[in-house]
Amino acid sequence: MFNKWTIAEKFSRSERIIIYQGDCLELLSAIPDESLQLIVTSPPYNIGKEYEKRLKLGNYLEQQAAVIRECARSLSPRGSICWQVGNYVDNGSIIPLDTVLYPIFTSLGLKMRNRIIWHFEHGLHCSRRFSGRYETIIWFTKSDNYVFNLDPVRVPQKYPGKKYFKGPKAGKYSCNPLGKNPGDLWIIPNVKSNHVEKTDHPCQFPVELIERLVLSMTCEDDWVFDPFLGTGTSIISAIRHNRRGAGAEILPQYIRLAGQRIEKELAGILRTRPMNRPVYDPRKAGNSLTVAPWVKAGNSDQPLLIKEKKRKYPGQ
Repeated sequence: MFNKWTIAEKFSRSERIIIYQGDCLELLSAIPDESLQLIVTSPPYNIGKEYEKRLKLGNYLEQQAAVIRECARSLSPRGSICWQVGNYVDNGSIIPLDTVLYPIFTSLGLKMRNRIIWHFEHGLHCSRRFSGRYETIIWFTKSDNYVFNLDPVRVPQKYPGKKYFKGPKAGKYSCNPLGKNPGDLWIIPNVKSNHVEKTDHPCQFPVELIERLVLSMTCEDDWVFDPFLGTGTSIISAIRHNRRGAGAEILPQYIRLAGQRIEKELAGILRTRPMNRPVYDPRKAGNSLTVAPWVKAGNSDQPLLIKEKKRKYPGQ
């Protein structure tokens, strides 16, 4: 099936994969109303990365609003928009971008369904505030009649053997055998250093993060669109599950990377971290670096800064 798919440069309903080099507003202008089932992206955060020009926050929000308006126009009545963002940092003071983008979405009649917290363990180390280890995905729909497929994204039950202990179902298993709802806190490693998906892009989506959105919010043959495509992760997640993918990217080096990665996916040779793989635990894996060099051999516990004192309570 995949070997018949090709990458097009302009939008057409008959295509399956589209990479547009240029401004996303140009590509959006060619997309008919209510054509896209899922719009998912991680826009520039206006923090001065190599691929973005730092703007005043007000100007940045105006740019985002223009894109969001066009996305809302092209979104299917049963469709979803997922905007993944972090914080805008100004002289050490942070502004959570989801909080300032929220009014733009709601002003267009879109309804928030979840504020998903994406937690990861690696990132910049701060010295004057706690290091940031999460970003948010704000999920909006165009109507109350939206696509949401829970079964494909269920995760293993914590207590699969648990049973009802009273009532008409007493003695029967209380868990869904397909797994449980993953909730709105997602622990997925970000793409850093030795991650199998790492490219030269400094802020790259992990494929499994977008796969969960694609599987839960679209059906086969639906369009998945990313206005800030980067290295093509959104399209990869779409075509992996027999959806159509389209996106725009300005920088030629990322266009090339996206094309290369998508071609590898079509050939079945793109290496990615599998969905629902447990997060690596260095202690369980016996990694020697978990043993602090300043403690006795065989004792891998970090020294406590403050020793806990056993509290005594009345009557003890």
